Amino acid sequence: MTYDRLVCANCAAPVNEGRCRVCRASRERMQDQGPFAGLNPAMLIALMVILVAALALLAHQAV
Repeated sequence: MTYDRLVCANCAAPVNEGRCRVCRASRERMQDQGPFAGLNPAMLIALMVILVAALALLAHQAV
């Protein structure tokens, strides 16, 4: 889940605004998890399908 959709239980504001120390800590923790941590599983699967299709296209053209 991405932090732009999370609501803080401490201040009831969106986490991406970082209004309280809990929001800021959660936002930093989620940002430190890597570039693909915020993507949902469907998006990861879609990226993998696109990558496999691109590789298959390149392999077909090379033959």
